[in-house]
Amino acid sequence: MQLDGCEERGQPATTPPYNAHQTNSSKVRIVVERSFSPAFDNELAGSPENRVYSIGLDAFIGRRLFFGTFTALEIMNSSAPSPTTGLHAPKGRRTDIRNIAIIAHVDHGKTTLVDAVLRQTHVHRKIDDMGERIMDSMDQERERGITIRAKNASVTYKGVKINIVDTPGHADFGGEVERTLRMVDGVLILVDAKEGPMPQTTFVLRKALALGHKAIVVINKIDRPDAVIDDVVNRTFDLFVHLGATDEQLDFPIVYASAIKGIATLDLKQPGTDISPLLETILEKIPAPAINRDDPFQLLVLALAQDSYKGKMGIGKIQSGSIARRQNVVTLTKDGGQVAGKISDLAVFSGLERSDVESAEAGEIVAISGLDEVNIGDTIADPSNPVALPRVTIDEPTVQMTFSVNNSPFAGRDGKYLTSRHLRERLFKELETNVSLRVQETDSADRFLVAGRGELHLGVLIEQMRREGYELQISQPEVILHRDGDTVTEPFEELTIQVPSEYQGPVIEEIGKRRGELRHMKLVNSEGTASEMHIEYHIPTRGIIGLKNILLAKTRGTIIMHHVFSGYAPADEKALLVAPHGSLVAFEAGTSTAYALFMTQERGELFIGASVEVYQGMVVGQNSRDEDLDVNVCKQKQLSNMRAAGTDEALVLTPPREMSLEFAMEYIGQDELVEVTPKYLRLRKRMLNPDDRRKAKKSAK
Repeated sequence: MQLDGCEERGQPATTPPYNAHQTNSSKVRIVVERSFSPAFDNELAGSPENRVYSIGLDAFIGRRLFFGTFTALEIMNSSAPSPTTGLHAPKGRRTDIRNIAIIAHVDHGKTTLVDAVLRQTHVHRKIDDMGERIMDSMDQERERGITIRAKNASVTYKGVKINIVDTPGHADFGGEVERTLRMVDGVLILVDAKEGPMPQTTFVLRKALALGHKAIVVINKIDRPDAVIDDVVNRTFDLFVHLGATDEQLDFPIVYASAIKGIATLDLKQPGTDISPLLETILEKIPAPAINRDDPFQLLVLALAQDSYKGKMGIGKIQSGSIARRQNVVTLTKDGGQVAGKISDLAVFSGLERSDVESAEAGEIVAISGLDEVNIGDTIADPSNPVALPRVTIDEPTVQMTFSVNNSPFAGRDGKYLTSRHLRERLFKELETNVSLRVQETDSADRFLVAGRGELHLGVLIEQMRREGYELQISQPEVILHRDGDTVTEPFEELTIQVPSEYQGPVIEEIGKRRGELRHMKLVNSEGTASEMHIEYHIPTRGIIGLKNILLAKTRGTIIMHHVFSGYAPADEKALLVAPHGSLVAFEAGTSTAYALFMTQERGELFIGASVEVYQGMVVGQNSRDEDLDVNVCKQKQLSNMRAAGTDEALVLTPPREMSLEFAMEYIGQDELVEVTPKYLRLRKRMLNPDDRRKAKKSAK
């Protein structure tokens, strides 16, 4: 039997005759002739065998055509029973609990959706007074508009407790997502109704599918005027197939939602009135946690929390057995050691808070205190049967930079923690909860090598430290190279860019200089709005460093860019053709004057205004030429009868560039540092004295 697919995307596929009993037990084999995804199409290029897929007939019948042109080869009967769904869970599962994680690309609406669920299930009597983004409790999360740390909450719907984990969407915090997925039994994958699957969508979905999780696809922001829902559904299914989803995983339900309005529906023709269709789908489609109630107690610690009264708390899902307060346990550490202890307090998640309980059984997510030495990845087990669970594996960092003690002329003015001991203790304490971070001591006691998943990952840590009262200096970020004999590999990223079509030329030119390989480009025409280009690149991680600021300048701030780690590939020994920058460097210490800045601003862009204290070697601006220039920003006007001080009022100064941590990290060169204090961010040369810099430059030739 053959079945011709439709050429036009979004049109339903022709349905062959079939018996009703076949839908649960049969599969259809299809061969893809042409895909609508160029990247997918290129990957499948080659022998026809590479394009043959076996898809559950139930998932195929009535679905839209997701690939493009295809032929269905045959329907194959299968004796495999249909999966059990709904509340009637099989033996060995808890029917009264569901554990889910919400995953998505950054800014696709995860936290907003959680807000809607929490409000409509009335988890707290004062929840309506808590404002927006309830789960984002960190100051930086609210300021940046992103989730940084995974957080737990729970709701009760129709007598079933639903444990919800809100995860970060940014690629730099992928470590949070990776360990969180080990705690749950299914996922909600959110996709923007306009943007569709993005790089981080691919990353988090790959991790979820690899763990065997079933997914519910939530098409969010369906109320956007530029939404392309059918296209997004098609691309999402395409992504599932591309990532090797099983037949069961391919048969995912779709919920259409507007998280900001708190509504969801299973049918676009019937607008939703509340979020209940999503909750119903969770109960029906997300499997209840598999449990071994009679086996000895086991729990894998996947998160840590700090309580003012209870101390360190290990968080994880009970894999087997049960646990009670004052019960003796053993902690199985990374090095194979066993540390005996006793549970002092036990809590479960109830709404937005932790509620103390006397005992808990397998399948529940709990927080355990009383074990001061516990760390992420450790197994807490019954002393009679101390068997460790597989430790959580996290992708290695790709970017590193040095953290050193602040030794500038202004060191110690406004910081509380200044010494190498303070710096060391703080960095190694961060390792307890930040699983993607690596800290290495160097040959200098005042300097540490810190590696993370990206600039944002490290930037959040630096910002948090300065808010806590630390002073430090940081170097230019650099990628981590892997060496195996004569082979050198470097990290590569999948870069996605959305930019108005009028700026595509400068963007393509700049990324070309950075060894970016164009993978896909398409013109997006939205009704009532200007056309924009959607461009996908494969680019070295070092090519991304400093890229954002340059492209923002070239596109007048209209560009949107996302990137996610792809893997390691052979490094090109040829240096990237990244345009160097020249800095305006203060020639002497003092206080900047309007007169001197007025004379200096024609040389380039200033980073400081008038009446700012500076020191020799401090970077005060960017030179218009690609070379450093020493300037005197403290020069006073020589007064006379003809030149009075009052004439300064006529000077017009260009507003200085606003200094942010992200800009500073991307701007500095190899011979520069960022001085970070609780109140100030300053750029400086490693060598403050201009004579020393000239000598070093000559000796390097």
